Amino acid sequence: MNYTDQKRSYPDKDSKVIAIINQKGGVGKSTTAINLSAALGEAKKKTLLIDFDPQGNSTSGYGIEKDELEYDIYDGILNETPIDSLIHSTPEDRVYVIPATIQLAGAEIELVNEEDREHILKKAIEPIKNDFDYIFIDCPPSLGLLTINALVAADSLLVPIQCEYYALEGVSKLLESMEMVKNSLNPALEVFGVVMTMFDSRTTLSKQVVEEVSTYFGDKMFKTVIPRNIKIAEAPSHGLPITMYARISKGALAYTKLSKEVTRRG
Repeated sequence: MNYTDQKRSYPDKDSKVIAIINQKGGVGKSTTAINLSAALGEAKKKTLLIDFDPQGNSTSGYGIEKDELEYDIYDGILNETPIDSLIHSTPEDRVYVIPATIQLAGAEIELVNEEDREHILKKAIEPIKNDFDYIFIDCPPSLGLLTINALVAADSLLVPIQCEYYALEGVSKLLESMEMVKNSLNPALEVFGVVMTMFDSRTTLSKQVVEEVSTYFGDKMFKTVIPRNIKIAEAPSHGLPITMYARISKGALAYTKLSKEVTRRG
């Protein structure tokens, strides 16, 4: 189904553009992007996931074959390919993806010479911005020009943090970058929320990390924690979100619960 055939849940309300970001890799960033968008789709929220990471995990996580793509987000930001022509449907109704491939890795260098280079993604998505209830941008695990573009395009940030010993390492640098962008390029940028991932209820460490992050972020931290769950790890290899691959698993139930918290926040 073409994305224009789907009506928004609240057509008179501005869409929410959220960058899913953490400069550390392996924290569940793309996993959260895939599964939260799917859970919101199941809740009848029309959702677009922009894969802005050259690794393309959000793309393959929805079963899109990167080798078969004629165009991806690289073409949208550097070749002026119309953004609506890049949108792919997914197995989940109301969820759509703009894919990424390794080609995007070169964009970091090519953007340097572009005029108004920090605003290119924001300008690219402007024509479709209000066609969706939520737009998520899956950012690369770095603080380069691609990530700066995502921060300029977004209203707010969602930060996944893994329940591990060095959980907050690098987060202060990320928040400094957010403040820099907020002060100079995007005054409205805020932290939408922090979600704890890979939580193991059997370990004292996981519980301690949740307490530490809660103290640091206060009510910005979601009450829902995402468990370490084998079904979550298996789902991407099947090209499906956890809500379709293993609907009654702990992982699926957690992302459904998180989606309800997200909608309550706006």
